[in-house]
Amino acid sequence: MTDASRPSGRQLVRYFLYLGSLGFGGPPALLGAMQRDLVEKRRWFTLEEYKKSLVLSQIAPGPLAAQLAICLGFIHSRVWGATLVGLAFILPSYLMTVAIGMLYVRYGGLSWMQAVFYGVGATVIAIIARAAWKLNLTTNGRDRLLWAIGAVSAVLTVITESEGALVFLAAGLLVMMVEAPPAWLRRVRGAPVSLWALAPLWLYQGLGEPAPMDVIWKLLAFFAKAGAFVFGSGLAIVPFLYGGVVQEHRWLNDQQFLDAVAVAMITPGPVVITVAFIGYLVAGQVGALVAAIGVFLPVYFFVVIPYPWFDRWSGNPQLRAFVNGVTAATTGAIAGACVVLARRAIFDVPTLIIGAVALLVIWRFKVPEPFLIAGGAALGLLAFGLKG
Repeated sequence: MTDASRPSGRQLVRYFLYLGSLGFGGPPALLGAMQRDLVEKRRWFTLEEYKKSLVLSQIAPGPLAAQLAICLGFIHSRVWGATLVGLAFILPSYLMTVAIGMLYVRYGGLSWMQAVFYGVGATVIAIIARAAWKLNLTTNGRDRLLWAIGAVSAVLTVITESEGALVFLAAGLLVMMVEAPPAWLRRVRGAPVSLWALAPLWLYQGLGEPAPMDVIWKLLAFFAKAGAFVFGSGLAIVPFLYGGVVQEHRWLNDQQFLDAVAVAMITPGPVVITVAFIGYLVAGQVGALVAAIGVFLPVYFFVVIPYPWFDRWSGNPQLRAFVNGVTAATTGAIAGACVVLARRAIFDVPTLIIGAVALLVIWRFKVPEPFLIAGGAALGLLAFGLKG
């Protein structure tokens, strides 16, 4: 790809502002949208650049969709591009999540959200299913080995309800050994507390009393650990968050945590933005900001620091084969994640009908996803009202 086919920095930032504002469905749908929009339609990036970025994002810890966005920004204009794209992608959903957190604290509970998610959840499954199918077709082509790896990865994701880094690494090594074995193998075979006291109480007050400084530091440390050591999509981070937020620190109870996950599912952008909602409930605006910084900053460094080396060796046949294997496992895991999510979102006749209609519409007609989501929310409110 020549430089002339690249978008301007403003165009790229505008696209990720749009995706962060209206991109529903979590990593499976967001990854599909990036490939469709940036590789196939606009041709701003090559498929090889997309696949390389996807692999680096997959084998590094942290939320997958945000990593991929930052990586593409780095390809476009290095550190400056990675920084602006990352902020553009994360900021819209962060602001929406904090706003919902404020309403949650003020009015208590999110009963209206059950009705909206009733329809939105089924609609999102349709979006993810179509994205997963197109991703697998584009990634695997006619390669039977890649399709087999994708199928195994999908089944493992369905069974374990998580996406393990070891599966992706094993897939990459397998394809490398089969398609481009190394030479040695061929031979063998052949802030200060005083200032904190001056801050207005509403900045760091969530559900309970204003949070002391030690809680703020614990929030930062916990969410930085989540960003640095949890692999895969937003689905993978949920058990880790539950163990720390509910069981270890007891910042939230079970219902409040489930509400936080629901907020992440019905707001656009990366699913892991639920950390901002959790942070707000614990320590207000400061808690939301600290939680978001903690979980996304390691992601940024895991992309910006190793990418130049990764790019320099991208022509190596062993690395290319490894990339193909990891990509196949990733797309298979996305298909498996679709099944896992469907178990939770489609659980009765109305949600089955909503999901089937949404799948038919998105497969047959070019309906923009925000309109599809809005239609699903309206049907959910109607169906939930009739049930009530």
